This record gives sequence, C-alpha cells and structure tokens, in this order.
Amino acid sequence: MKQMKNNVMLLLTALIWGCAFVAQSVGMDYVGPFTFNCVRCILGSIILIPVIFLMDGLKKRSGMEEEAMKKARGNGRMLLTGGICCGVILAVASSLQQFGILFTTVGKAGFITAMYIVLVPILGVFVGKKIRPLIVLCVLVAVAGLYFLCMTEQFALGMGDLFVLLCALVFSIHILVIDHFSPLVDGVRMSAIQFLTAGIVCGVPMLIWENPKPENILAAWMPVLYAGILSCGVAYTLQILGQKNVDPTVASLLLSLESVFSVLAGWVILHQSLNQRELFGCALMFAAIIMAQLPQRKGQGNKA
Repeated sequence: MKQMKNNVMLLLTALIWGCAFVAQSVGMDYVGPFTFNCVRCILGSIILIPVIFLMDGLKKRSGMEEEAMKKARGNGRMLLTGGICCGVILAVASSLQQFGILFTTVGKAGFITAMYIVLVPILGVFVGKKIRPLIVLCVLVAVAGLYFLCMTEQFALGMGDLFVLLCALVFSIHILVIDHFSPLVDGVRMSAIQFLTAGIVCGVPMLIWENPKPENILAAWMPVLYAGILSCGVAYTLQILGQKNVDPTVASLLLSLESVFSVLAGWVILHQSLNQRELFGCALMFAAIIMAQLPQRKGQGNKA
C-alpha cells in the first residue's frame, strides 16, 4: 500500500509538470526566464512554510513525541546541505529548460527532458551501481529518437533542443541527489530550502541581465501561480516524498510520463502539434524509457 501511495505521488508530479510546460511557455510572453524562475521558486518556498507547520501540528495531534519528530526531520546540517545542493542544481536545470522552451515546442521540450530516465542509471555508475547491457541498448534507441525529434535537414541540433537536452542531464543529477538526501531528512523542509536557494540563485542573473518590472510579473500571474504553487510547491514536494524508499530508476520512469502530459497539454491548450518525423522520434524515445525499466533477471546482482 505504501509503495502504491508513493507511485501515485510521483504520477501526480508528472501530470503537474507536464502541464507546467504550458505555463512556462506562456509566462515568458511577459517576463524573462530568470525572472520567471526566481519568482516561481520563491513563491514555492513561501507556500511550503504553512504546510510545514500544518504537518507538524498533525503529527503532534496524532500523539507523535517531540523526540520522534526531531528524528524525522533529520540532522539540521544535513537538511541544510541537502536543500542547498538540490536548490543549486534545480536552478541550473530549470534555467536551461526555460531558455529551451523559448526556442522549441512544449511537446518536444517534454520528451527531451524525459531523457533523464536513461541518463539516471548511466550516472548511477559513478556512485557504485552497475549498468545493464539493456541500458546501453536504451541509450542507442533514445539517441535515435532524439535524431528524428530534434535534428534538422541540415543535421543541426536546434538551440532550444540543446538547452533542454542539457537540462535533462542536470535533472538526472537532481534525481540522484534527492535519492541520497530524501531518506535522511524531512522532505517538505528540504523542498522549501531548495526552492529558496533556487530562487536566490536565479535572482542574481535576473538582476544583472533582465529588467524585472512588477507590472509584467503581475500580468503573468496565472502561469507564475501555477508554476510556483503547483509545479514547485506541490509537485517537487510530492517528488521528494514519493521518492522515499523508491528505487530512483523506477521513480524516473513515473516522472518521465510528464513528456506524454506535456504533448497533450501543448496540443489542447496551445494547439501545438508534432509532424510525423517528430512523432516517430517521440515513439522511439518512449520505447527507450519503457525498456530501461524492464525488471532484471534474478541473480544479476545490484544493477541500475
């Protein structure tokens, strides 16, 4: 039952993130990428403050002892370290994604971002996990999918697609870092710290290169609120809570369904569509995503 609950959390995260691609695209009609990310992340951090107090109150009412609550929060230094690490990585990944969405469609951005499903087990090699031969095949299929989805007739990768591909790499690191810290500390508190950190990190280039005006931010209130409250405050917290005691590769499979939701959201809301070549690329990438999660045979050992 607990496993199912965690899976539902991760599925809801994917749904919210998939629709968030639309909010991110529309929001940049009014503000710059760094401004959008700075405001949404700080808003996401603020939203979580009452959630923390509410959850603490519920724990006290349920009879949970103060000592047990402190243990659940984890070591303060570990909590701060995890939140800051996740926040810096999130700032880099989300900024790359925002710039990518400026130059590519919502659907393509969603599928390229989902490359982290293949990258996570590959990067897992550097933290002591073995890689299965099947993953190598998945990488080859995914690269072929990227070719049909992104490459032009001049054999060039679009600038927006390149930004989103780099974003997928950084998000892969983000998943592994969360996998390390989430079992050790309180997930909601770490999420609040990571958003505040990401907002501050994005705020620096915002002030240097962009000219944020309050009236423009207010004009983008709907996509900013969706991205800040739902995509940040709700979805990333669901990710941290849902990833507890869940294999990171399985988690990345569920989270990668955001690619499907992004295509649907882009089609329904923005009327964006993909041509046959791009759809074939999506099909190859999705096949690689699914194959990467096929269960290993017994006796193969601890492999990614």
